[in-house]
Amino acid sequence: MSGRSQDTARVDPIEAHVAELAAVLRGTDRAKTRMLAELREGLLDAAAELAPGREPDDEAAREAVRQFGSVAELAPGFQHELTLVQARHTSGRIVLLAPLLLPCWYVLAAAGPTAHGLPYAAQVLLAHLGGTAAAAALAAAAYLAATGPLARRLATPARLPAVVAWTGTTAAVALALSAFTLTLASLLTASRPLCALAGAVVIVFHAKVAASARACRECARLPATA
Repeated sequence: MSGRSQDTARVDPIEAHVAELAAVLRGTDRAKTRMLAELREGLLDAAAELAPGREPDDEAAREAVRQFGSVAELAPGFQHELTLVQARHTSGRIVLLAPLLLPCWYVLAAAGPTAHGLPYAAQVLLAHLGGTAAAAALAAAAYLAATGPLARRLATPARLPAVVAWTGTTAAVALALSAFTLTLASLLTASRPLCALAGAVVIVFHAKVAASARACRECARLPATA
């Protein structure tokens, strides 16, 4: 009974180390899972080398963990990579979704004027919001280029992920205002269902970009090393 309790209470030093590191890292789930899996594999290989001719025990696992470094030592480097991945993820969403405001603008333009006069004002507002979203998309595309093939030749500025995060926030605000404008305009046009549908679609775009931008801001605030 006592031995079973000890087995149940036993904590694998490698799994405990990986779990402790996972708790302090922020970033996309896919990248985080991949990086932690690589770390776990490296620790297991190191523990196996430290116990030649026998199964690695806790002592070998603890020595492997010590050689790889503490969580405080590993976290900044891991977070740096995760922050870059999150910034690229956010940039990709901006580039993909923000330009889709343009067809929404055409939807409202095709709805035509009404006696209330709001659709024309809405067209002007949507045109400005579309310009803001397009500028955000261009900035995000520049970041993707800078952290893609060009990253092999140019160092990534430390503040660039924060710039991407706030670019995403700007795009998300433009999308939210556009959705509100489309919804309001739908009440005053003959193409009410079409405008309402466009507003609903833009709300979904806003939610996706805003969530990614929020995660990017959180990553950019964490300490990291290049």
